[in-house]
Order: sequence, then C-alpha cells, then structure tokens
Amino acid sequence: MTRVKICGVTTLDDALAAAEYGAHLLGLNFYRQSPRFIHPDNARILCDELRAMLGDACPTLVGVFVNATGSDIAYVVGHARLDFAQLSGDESDAVLVELRGRAYKAIRPPNMTLALEDVKYYRSVFPSDERIPSLLLDAYHPNLYGGTGEQASVEVALAVKELVPRLMLAGGLTPENVGGRVAQIQPWGVDVASGVESTPGVKDYDKMRIFADAARNAS
Repeated sequence: MTRVKICGVTTLDDALAAAEYGAHLLGLNFYRQSPRFIHPDNARILCDELRAMLGDACPTLVGVFVNATGSDIAYVVGHARLDFAQLSGDESDAVLVELRGRAYKAIRPPNMTLALEDVKYYRSVFPSDERIPSLLLDAYHPNLYGGTGEQASVEVALAVKELVPRLMLAGGLTPENVGGRVAQIQPWGVDVASGVESTPGVKDYDKMRIFADAARNAS
C-alpha cells in the first residue's frame, strides 16, 4: 500500500483528521518562511496531545527543515518529540550522518542527470528505518523549497525509483491527480501539503479524505 504523508499540519484538529483518514505520516514545518510554519513549542504540545489521544495509532511525526544545522534539527526533533526529520533544503550528506538515521533527504532536481547524481550522492546515507522513505522526490523550483504545487517529471520519478528502496513522491499532488500518479509510478509513499488545503496552512478535510482514498485505491 502506498503510504500517505500530510505535510504542513499546524493544528491538533487537522492532525486528528489526517490520522482518521489514514495518513501514515504527518509533517510539521519548521521553516520560518513557510506559511505552514509551526513553532517548536506549539509542535511539542500538538505531538504530545496527538499521541495521548491516538496511542499506537498515531502517525509517524516528521519535522520538515530547510538548511538548518544538524544540531538545531536534533534539538527541535527532541524538544517537539518528533520521530524523524525531513531535510528539504541544500543539506549535505554530512548532516544526515550527524542525525544518525533519524532523517531523510528531499531532492528537487531540475533534470534527469542531476536527479541521478543526487541519488548517487545521498545513497550511502539512506535511512534504514522502514517507517520513513529512503528519499523524497519533489518538483524543481529555482527559489522555493517545496509546497510549490508543481509536479515532478514521471520519467525522472521512475528512474529514481529504480535506485531507491522507498521513494516518496511530492510535487503538485492533488485529490484529482494522485491516483493517476500512483498508478504510473507506484511510489512507496506520496506527500501532499498545498494540494489538500483551502488556504495556505489550513487543511481542507474533504480534500484530505479524498486524497488518501485515491492514493490507497491506486496502489
């Protein structure tokens, strides 16, 4: 079954709804320039309340970071009681080594050649924990780090998937197109933020439910 990650969660109600609709992972964004930014103190409250209410049914909780230092990422992961970190900036493999298997890299390659170079570069630091992807493939944008609404190339995704044990696909996914993308690519997981929102940072519950159902049904 294709895993579903709902990213950019900022409220307990949104997190509970995403979990109810079958999200396997929830993303909390710690990039201050994002409209989905959540303060680490608020993230800690959200994570504690979510685990208290859901217990073992709680989705895997992932912090999203952009060009933060390894020490800062480790602090926020510990402070907010997150499970893992997603590195969505221009981080080196050394940052992943520093985080000791508790993080995975998101890449935004502009073409096939650079996509394959990225895979080769990060392959030695793919995490082994099967609750998270080995690598996340997002759509290229020259200035933005995810959440752009643009799509990654199917050709590039298929080539990357051949080299990655657990590929998570992001970029321009919506309730209307995720089924087709899953059927074409069969990724380990799909990641959505803006595609299930009514406004930036505010989740639309109908969109989340339809998205999760479509991803599962196309697996």
